[in-house]
Amino acid sequence: MMYPPQKTVERAKALRRKLTLPEVVLWQAIRGRKLAGARFRRQHPIGPYILDFYCEAAGLAVEVDGQGHEHPDQMAHDARRTAWLNLRGVAVYRVAARDVLGNLEGVLFAIRQRVGGVPPPPLRGPVVGSHATLPPPPTGED
Repeated sequence: MMYPPQKTVERAKALRRKLTLPEVVLWQAIRGRKLAGARFRRQHPIGPYILDFYCEAAGLAVEVDGQGHEHPDQMAHDARRTAWLNLRGVAVYRVAARDVLGNLEGVLFAIRQRVGGVPPPPLRGPVVGSHATLPPPPTGED
């Protein structure tokens, strides 16, 4: 992965404080490994770009597109950006902002399918299978 320029890192930090309403709604639904155990970062810089949401384990960027992304110049820019990211192993899933607001469950379902292969987070506490930490087997005398 290519390290982002310092200017991009600082812009990403500023953007984290100015999320759009659809970005806030989606972030609340996916933060803290709420979606299939996948860890997402918001406004994550990669190279010269800032990804709305990024799951490193799945190599997935989720982009929330408002109406501005329907303009031909923006569509061409988005295509170049997606190609650049794809060459670096990052898949891009674009979702319309109106879909986040109007069909959040459908959006989450689609994202869940794309991160389905993400391994679960590491266990905290005793390791399963350690006999010293397992309760005794039931005796049937209750």
